Amino acid sequence: MFVVNAILHALQISLFMLWEVLWPLAFGFLLSAMVQTVVSKRAVASALGRPDLRGFALACGLGAASSSCSYAAVAVARALFRRGASFVNAIIFEFASTNLVFELGLVLLILLGWQFVAAEFAGGLLMAVILWILFKVTLRQRMVDAARRQAERGVSGSTHEAHGEMDVSITDGPFLSRIISPRGFTAISHAFYMDLNALYVDLGLGFLIAGALAAWVPNSWWQAFFLTDHPTLNEFWSPLIGPVISMLSFVCSVGNVPLAAVLWNGGISFGGVISFLFADLIILPILNIYRKYYGGRTALYLLGVSYAAMALAGFLVGGAFQLLGLAPTNHHVAVFNTQPMWNYTTFLDIAFLALMAVMAWRFVTTGGIEMLRAHGRRPQAGAKLVRDPVCGMSVAPATATEHVEYMGAAHYFCSTGSTRSVA
Repeated sequence: MFVVNAILHALQISLFMLWEVLWPLAFGFLLSAMVQTVVSKRAVASALGRPDLRGFALACGLGAASSSCSYAAVAVARALFRRGASFVNAIIFEFASTNLVFELGLVLLILLGWQFVAAEFAGGLLMAVILWILFKVTLRQRMVDAARRQAERGVSGSTHEAHGEMDVSITDGPFLSRIISPRGFTAISHAFYMDLNALYVDLGLGFLIAGALAAWVPNSWWQAFFLTDHPTLNEFWSPLIGPVISMLSFVCSVGNVPLAAVLWNGGISFGGVISFLFADLIILPILNIYRKYYGGRTALYLLGVSYAAMALAGFLVGGAFQLLGLAPTNHHVAVFNTQPMWNYTTFLDIAFLALMAVMAWRFVTTGGIEMLRAHGRRPQAGAKLVRDPVCGMSVAPATATEHVEYMGAAHYFCSTGSTRSVA
């Protein structure tokens, strides 16, 4: 009975935490989907061709405007690299897309407060600058050439590659009409649920692990682990160990935020929380994808420079916020003791659930389910691929679900949903 009660207590914390952040999470996904509707991935690669300051700035900006799924970000980075983007800018784009996005900031705001949002975005930019400098100093052309040769092989790394390739953007017509038109609503619905499909496992694991840790691991253990009795050591140790904890958690993207709340409640430093959040792109499954995409040596190199940038950025931004008096001193996280009640959170949750239901109807009735199934079918190695003109996914003509002859040219589609969009 004790075990059952312990499990139920952990599940209760997980569900109550999810309820607190449901509306900001949905709102963040909605904003991201709207941005993806007007920003074309097909135009990104040419803008990221040179590893100079302009390319760096564009990589940060365009990354922030993309999907927050870490696996999709890694796949997009390789696709951009293969299409002509510099290796440096492709990796900067990848890190920006998981650390400078709407949904991450909104969930951080609700769970931990505005100081963490400010530090995450300021630290994210600082980490990108540190990465850029490290690349300039340490990256050799022979490693880039080896990475490109491996990337051109097109080795499959994850089931999220099709999501990374997907481009539902609308580039014709006035800006506002692209958002509010029926076509725009379809594109937003597809981007929203494709992102949710890519992230629901990480989100679920993040909340479940956070609930279990909050319920079962006493704060005294965390405080001893983070050396809270030695404040100076804590400030140095936390940014170093934060990325390591993230690596071993196997959870990435927004799913890291509930775990960050547990660590903050347990005594990790302010800078340690930030470095922990940065490290979703060096978790073990993604390191294995780096190995497949760019080769083992490049994967180890990315691990080394990424870890150094994350730890240093976390330490520096934590120290800066301490000096400015902006870092919070109270480590208590109220959400662990919060229960659902009839307040603005509940009303907003219900409103966004209703909106999600409307978008789900649009997604299903415009071929979204068929597109999801198509994304799960990857072409055989070595197959000749063409690009679906609607969603941007790579498809093999021999196995394409649909094709249309138009003005003497054959166009191949991943699913009937894509075909219906141009009907």
